[in-house]
Amino acid sequence: MLRALLALCLLTIAATARADEWPTHPITMINPFAAGGPNDVFARLFAQRLGELLGQPVILENVGGAGGMNGASRVAKAAPDGYTFLLGTVGTQAQNQLLYKKPAYNSLTDFEPVALVVEAPLVLVARNDLPVKDLKEFVAYGKANASKMQFGSAGTGSAIHLGCALVNSVTGLDIVHVPYRGANPAMQDLASGRIDYLCDIVTTAKPQIEGGSVKAIAILNKDRSPVLPNVPTAIEQGYVIEAYTWNAFFLPKGTPETIVAKLNKATVDAMKTPDVREKLEAVGLRFVSDDRTTPKYLADFVKSEMAKWAAPIKSANISID
Repeated sequence: MLRALLALCLLTIAATARADEWPTHPITMINPFAAGGPNDVFARLFAQRLGELLGQPVILENVGGAGGMNGASRVAKAAPDGYTFLLGTVGTQAQNQLLYKKPAYNSLTDFEPVALVVEAPLVLVARNDLPVKDLKEFVAYGKANASKMQFGSAGTGSAIHLGCALVNSVTGLDIVHVPYRGANPAMQDLASGRIDYLCDIVTTAKPQIEGGSVKAIAILNKDRSPVLPNVPTAIEQGYVIEAYTWNAFFLPKGTPETIVAKLNKATVDAMKTPDVREKLEAVGLRFVSDDRTTPKYLADFVKSEMAKWAAPIKSANISID
C-alpha cells in the first residue's frame, strides 16, 4: 500500500510539473466544420495569435461532419493534456445535445470550459422580389402564402435552420424547410429566387446584402449589428426573436486547472489584440465583455443555451438519428 501511495504521489507531482511547463510542443485547435465556413476567419486569426502568446504553434485542423459533432467528439475523447482543444459553437455545445437522439458526447460533462469569445447574430434575409419591406409584412405574406413558400438552411439542425425555426415559431408561420449541404448553396439559391428566405449568420450574409442580391428583413438580436446599422432588429419590429451563434474554447474533461487558466489568459489577451479585434469586428463578430470570459461563466452559459433552444427544437419537431 505504501508503494502504491508513493507511486500515486510521484505521478501527481509529475502531472503537476507537466501542467506548469505547458505548452512544450505544438497544440491543435479543432474547428468542427469544413474549411471555408463562417468559423474559418475566426479560427485562423486566433490560432496564429494564441501561438504567439503561448510560445508554441497552434495548428488549425478542420474536422467536419454531423453538424460539428465529429470534431467536438474528437476533443471530448482526446488526452486531457492541453494539446487538443475545441473551437465550440452553440451548435456543438448546446443544440446538438437536443437534436440528436444519441449525441456522441455530453457537452456538460465531457469538456473543461475555457472562455466565451465572440457572438454573431443571425439575420433574416429574403429573395429580392419577395413583396415585403419589413418583418410585419413578411409575416403577413408568409401566412397568406405558406403553401407556396420555402426556407433554406445549411442542413437539418444547423444554427441557420434553428434560427428560422425560431422565427417561424414566434411568428406562427408554417413553411416548408429545404436543407442544403452548407450555407453557401442555400444563399446561392436564395439569390436566384429558388427559395424565399434564410436566417444566415451576419458574417456571411453581409456581402450578399450589401451587394444587393438578397433583401435584409431583420437582425435576430436585441441590438442592431454595427456592420448592418440600417437593418432593424426583430424586437424593434414587434417580435421577440434572438438567434445568434457564438464561439468559445473547450478542453477535454480532466485537463489540469493550470492549463485551463493558461489557455484562458492567452485567449483573453488575444481578444484584446487590436488587429484581431479590428478584423473580426469588421465581419460582424462581437467580442464579449470581460466578465463573460471566465470558465465558470462559460459553463453556466452552455446550460442556459441548452435551456433556451429546447423549446423551439421541440416545437418544430426537429430530431436527428
